[in-house]
Amino acid sequence: MRVPAPTDRLRFRAWRADDDELAVALWGDAAVARFIAAEVPARAACVARLAREIATAEAHGVQYWPMFRGAGELAGCAGLRPYPREPGVLELGVHLVPACWGHGYAVEAGRAVIAHAFDALGAQALFAGHHPDNTASRAMLARLGFTYTHDERYPPTGRMHPSYRLERSR
Repeated sequence: MRVPAPTDRLRFRAWRADDDELAVALWGDAAVARFIAAEVPARAACVARLAREIATAEAHGVQYWPMFRGAGELAGCAGLRPYPREPGVLELGVHLVPACWGHGYAVEAGRAVIAHAFDALGAQALFAGHHPDNTASRAMLARLGFTYTHDERYPPTGRMHPSYRLERSR
């Protein structure tokens, strides 16, 4: 499976079955979970999320790839998945460990994933959403060129999330 090209500060790779500690460090962090889940997931739920990411990669060739900075420290994950409400559209997502918040990593990762989606995968459009309380994600999507389209219920949080679209440049 191809992954996004490295950036100046980030390197991507595919999730592996033995990445359970990385999955727990990311998705089990209370600060991260408040924006992507209804509650802080237990270890088993983080490992199940890891298995879903691997399965998505096997089925569709995309996932929310883990990304690393410096000497291999986990920065979070960023990537793609099929958007279930519109065939042929991919959903972009970025989850950062709190130590990476506020340093431009989300935009940097987003740009790499967008380039991968449009150039390597030939996607025609991308969807993205964010937790309504996550103003940093709203700003990131604006910087990446996404346009607000509607609010959509996001089942993991049970809330209506602002939703956006980015069309492939012609």
